[in-house]
Amino acid sequence: MRFEKPKKSGRFATPCYSLKRTSLLSIILGVTFGISLIGAPRLAAEDNCQPTYDAMSKIMTTPTHIYVTMTAVPNNSDKPITAETIYATGSAYVRVSGKWTRSRMTPQEVVKQEEENRKNSKTTCRYLKDESVNGETAAVYSTHSETGDIKSDGQIWISKSKGLPLRQEFDIDSGGPGGKHHQSVRYEYTNVQPPPLDH
Repeated sequence: MRFEKPKKSGRFATPCYSLKRTSLLSIILGVTFGISLIGAPRLAAEDNCQPTYDAMSKIMTTPTHIYVTMTAVPNNSDKPITAETIYATGSAYVRVSGKWTRSRMTPQEVVKQEEENRKNSKTTCRYLKDESVNGETAAVYSTHSETGDIKSDGQIWISKSKGLPLRQEFDIDSGGPGGKHHQSVRYEYTNVQPPPLDH
């Protein structure tokens, strides 16, 4: 997996994955809340998905620092892509290739976009078990989502005391050769501040 020359995608110029040319910032902005703009595990408001829906919605009002690692499947010795997103003071900040930028898309706009995406996706969720994440008890849910040609399967760990996501692991298949990758997401909520921006 490699970066290609940034190209315009909607409202930003975004670095892109090779092969499917999926917008990296869109992936990060989505996954960072567990709300993937390309149809990753998230979270129709069905009874079995409601806890995950509520957890992701809660991020919008909680200062959050999210760490994302993306790996091609199969790996073929490609170097994983890492990125970070911070939600603080009503803005989203994304770190790609070592540089922080402020997203032009607000958390509220991301939620609105996801509401539109959910209308066109089929999503199911299932509670699996309780498990400890760094000493904190979490409920683990499996998720499956289909949006057009894009399919995803994963798991999400939700804090039972705070109702916030702690961790997420999922696989996305966007179709065709090279259209698969794995994402690992970690959520932190302590001492979250807006980052210094790179100009």
